[in-house]
Amino acid sequence: METTSLSRAGDEFAPETAYLNTSTCGLLPRRTVDAVRALAEAIATGRRAGSGDFEAVDAARAGFARLVGVDADRVATGSSVSVHVGLIASSLPAGAEVLVPEGEFSSVVSPFAVRGDLRMRYVPLDGLADAVRTGTDLVAFSSVQSADGRIADLDAVRAAAAAHGARTLLDATQSAGWLPLDAGAYDYTVTGGFKFLLCPRGASFLTVTEEAQRTLPTVFAAWVASDDPGNSTYGPAGRLSPTARRYDEPPAFLSYHGAEHSLALLGEVGIDAVHAHATGLAARMRAGLAGLGHEAVPGESAIVAVPGLGGREPELARAGVMVSNRAGSLRAAFHLYNTEADVDRALEVLSV
Repeated sequence: METTSLSRAGDEFAPETAYLNTSTCGLLPRRTVDAVRALAEAIATGRRAGSGDFEAVDAARAGFARLVGVDADRVATGSSVSVHVGLIASSLPAGAEVLVPEGEFSSVVSPFAVRGDLRMRYVPLDGLADAVRTGTDLVAFSSVQSADGRIADLDAVRAAAAAHGARTLLDATQSAGWLPLDAGAYDYTVTGGFKFLLCPRGASFLTVTEEAQRTLPTVFAAWVASDDPGNSTYGPAGRLSPTARRYDEPPAFLSYHGAEHSLALLGEVGIDAVHAHATGLAARMRAGLAGLGHEAVPGESAIVAVPGLGGREPELARAGVMVSNRAGSLRAAFHLYNTEADVDRALEVLSV
């Protein structure tokens, strides 16, 4: 969309700081806050019979599907990335090899590691594609690293996995919302909604290809996974949904009533527009840091990390600049609600 559309989207937000911490938690749009407040007040006053509407869940499912380029029938809804990954981990046979990058986010690694009967192999991110081999069953990795914003070589990893018959699990939590994504290119994707998707925490999305659905068990099946949820509330659930909805968790309705509107906003703006805006601000930040003698992790990510500078996070917070300290690095993340003034304020504080 045009820049004016991005500007109008900015009116949905009311930050009182230079908020550069979306990698920790995204800001909620006004429309999302209004939807959550309306549902909470309706529940508090007894004006409704239930705790939320499945129509909102399905609208969020469809909104996410449009953003990542898949049909809504391939999207399951849930509460967290670790639950989605745990489901996938449960499907692997004992002795399966899982290849992951060193320093990968715990939610992507731990569900596999805690089983104790899988072969875990850890390699540097830039060597991930070359490390795929015959006997690798699954490559599990993030498109963008949480600790430092590095972007994986997505094409190379997919090609290597395909060449060796390995499945792929992509965590898009630090990228969906600013980095264009074709979720259908991976066997599984998992995405927490409370960062760059601007959703309330408690909304998370799993995509599964039709081929992978044939072997992914419905470990967490509940009445909502049924093909007829309204008539499956007692006793064993009836026939499960033929779509990825059979992997749904019972929804946190407050989160999904909000998620519907956050995802709609991103759809209106367009991920390409957000990408250009966010990475442009990140480039300005990297250039400014270099001028101050600080070397940021190189790349074209919307997330900027400066090794060794994480200790200045409290000072920045006192000055009204919200960033994070991850693995000793100062981490700043840019989104549609950020401006050049935010970048310049951060650099001003760091220049002292």
